[in-house]
Amino acid sequence: MMTNKKGKKALSVFSLVMINVIAVDSLRSLPISAEYGLSLVFYYIAGALLFMIPSALAAADMATGWPQNGGIYVWVREAFGKQAAFMVAWIQWLYNIIWFPTILSFLASTFFYIFEPKLATDKGMIFIAILVLFWLATLANCFGMRVSGFISTLGSLFGTILPMLLIIVLAAGWLMMGKPLAIDISWHNALPDLSQLNNLAILSGMLFGLVGMEMSAIHAQDVENPKKDYPKALLYSTLLILGCSILGSLAVALVIPQDKINLSSAVITSFSIFFASYKMSWMMPIIMVCIILGGFSGVSAWILGPSKCIRQACDDGTAPKFLAWSNKQGAPIAMLLAQGVLFTLLAMVFLFFPGFNASYWLLTAMTAQVSVIFYLFLFVTLIKLKFSRPEVPRGYAIPGGKTGTLIVGGVGILTCLFVFALGLLPPAQIQIMSKQAYETLLVGGIVLVCVIPLLICWVRSRMNSRRESYADYPVLAQEA
Repeated sequence: MMTNKKGKKALSVFSLVMINVIAVDSLRSLPISAEYGLSLVFYYIAGALLFMIPSALAAADMATGWPQNGGIYVWVREAFGKQAAFMVAWIQWLYNIIWFPTILSFLASTFFYIFEPKLATDKGMIFIAILVLFWLATLANCFGMRVSGFISTLGSLFGTILPMLLIIVLAAGWLMMGKPLAIDISWHNALPDLSQLNNLAILSGMLFGLVGMEMSAIHAQDVENPKKDYPKALLYSTLLILGCSILGSLAVALVIPQDKINLSSAVITSFSIFFASYKMSWMMPIIMVCIILGGFSGVSAWILGPSKCIRQACDDGTAPKFLAWSNKQGAPIAMLLAQGVLFTLLAMVFLFFPGFNASYWLLTAMTAQVSVIFYLFLFVTLIKLKFSRPEVPRGYAIPGGKTGTLIVGGVGILTCLFVFALGLLPPAQIQIMSKQAYETLLVGGIVLVCVIPLLICWVRSRMNSRRESYADYPVLAQEA
């Protein structure tokens, strides 16, 4: 580590790259992109250029201008006021809660696959397992950031990066040995199939596998030279993340036919096929532990993350005060319990929906769609702040001034709108319920997520108005 003039430790380019890789790379997203076959290369490159890089640039610009705790809540508050900021904080909190059942079902399927493969898609067993895993992660976070941080660091290295590199190496060996392929690698399959829009429906889930790059933007001001080092770290991160994601997804597609891919157990199934071929089946329990550790650490890290925005909203009076209640270790107990209840209700999808893949995809699609709304706020806020608060110094500013900001923000907004529209369609690659039922549930869930914060703001506004109207009558004001 280097030290800047103020005596504060400055992050190296390498450290920033590692933060990005750990935040974005995920084994869970590999089966979703593998559904596209060889054309996944095109989609990943397009996703990086049109979404991942713009979101990182946008966040870096705002994070170095408004470095206070609270992240996007502070940025939106500066641009559009407290109520809009609370809505964004709520959306971020909710889309993470919707995401938890999918990542935890991925871990449960991985665990069951080793002992009894049939249980990997047993909805009842999956439901019980994800409840246990989630509440264990919640309990770990009740002891504060020290325990949570240790779990996250350990899991990122041994549970994400190591398995990702290993599956790529195993796939390379598979190709060099001339093993049979489950994918057609001819060049005409490298281009996307645009004959039906349904073929693009899972693009939202695939794009969700690229979110998270903006997390490192809060550290942009901590590098030695933000204007030089941050773009460099961004370039290296993008190349590394794209390389791992593309090659990891292709590794799954090499050994599992597209119509046989199970969204939660495809990764561990791929490892099983590779290890069996290389006579390394003894590695299966080891890789299973690594994958579970990686996924569990990701859940542990994100359980507390969005709480900072909600806590800031509580301090501003836009969120209910009780959500800010914390224990002696600083853990937001009220929020942890509230999201635990919501998580349990969402996890019941696995019990009542026909087909495991259908349940898994519905939650994945809802997570992706709500996250797209979150990123729309991010890009709109970027443009608003550049024009309304140009005098605020940024440690890192998007090149090109207002024009460059309009281009970055405009590309991000158009990409989000395009992906959101496609994400409302039922995917052609996955057998799911009727189109009408699917779209009703998906749209209904999205509307519910967005309406609740509006209702909370309306109720609190009415309560504040009553207090103000009774200001001259102390007794009535106290009752109000």
